[in-house]
Amino acid sequence: MTVLATEGVPLFYLGAHQPHWLWKAHFPLFVSHRQLARKARLRRAVCRWALDSGGFTELSLHGRWITTPGQYAEAAARYAEHLGMPDFLAQQDLMCEPFMIERTGLSVREHQDRTVANYLELRALAPHLPWLPVVQGWALPDYLRCVELYAAAGVDLGALPRVGLGSVCRRQSTAEIGHIVATLSGLGLKLHGFGVKSGGLQRYGHLLGSADSMAWSYSARRLPPLPQCRGHRNCANCLTYATQWRTRLLTGLTTRGYQTDLFALPSLDEGTAA
Repeated sequence: MTVLATEGVPLFYLGAHQPHWLWKAHFPLFVSHRQLARKARLRRAVCRWALDSGGFTELSLHGRWITTPGQYAEAAARYAEHLGMPDFLAQQDLMCEPFMIERTGLSVREHQDRTVANYLELRALAPHLPWLPVVQGWALPDYLRCVELYAAAGVDLGALPRVGLGSVCRRQSTAEIGHIVATLSGLGLKLHGFGVKSGGLQRYGHLLGSADSMAWSYSARRLPPLPQCRGHRNCANCLTYATQWRTRLLTGLTTRGYQTDLFALPSLDEGTAA
């Protein structure tokens, strides 16, 4: 069983849409399957990593999953073989934001049913891989129902090293999400928060087992490049900027009294391998 972090210690993954960072970064990365699938050649990663299914983009574009579970499981097995075993591989869940429900034309319950079914299928296709089940919903009763759906399917979420919390990234710093996180954590679920920014970390980070964020790229796209960065218009794809952003995020939380030492802060000059 992959150990993600010490008991009670959250682990922060930097969202990365540049797969080659897996061979340069010295901190955990959350890498999208949509980008990693484009790499014909892979070698052992030098950092811890986890896989983002790319579901938000795929469902937004097509209104459905066009990547089959078999294709995804085959790709995931390839990544694990060549990069090294990831901490977890996010399943092909279906988000439950209202605009996504409108995009697919399905109900929240159907999204939940398909999410649970997908996890079971991926686990059957590649039982040796650390698949991450995702609890989907919109309001708290939805999430509780999804937990019950997993239980009815024979999945004890509380016994797993990590469980994803879906459909929260666009409202991740709200009191509502804080209440949902507290409730699910109280059930014994070791949650991974997708797209959790500083506001969410301050509000409920202590209740998470891990979290990821790619907010650095959004910020960099709107600013001029760093003085030491040459050859690009902005730092939206820049590991130097991303590393400094990560350090500022976690250091800033420390100055506010948050226990960011639990996130294993890197040194200020850390970020790229020689």
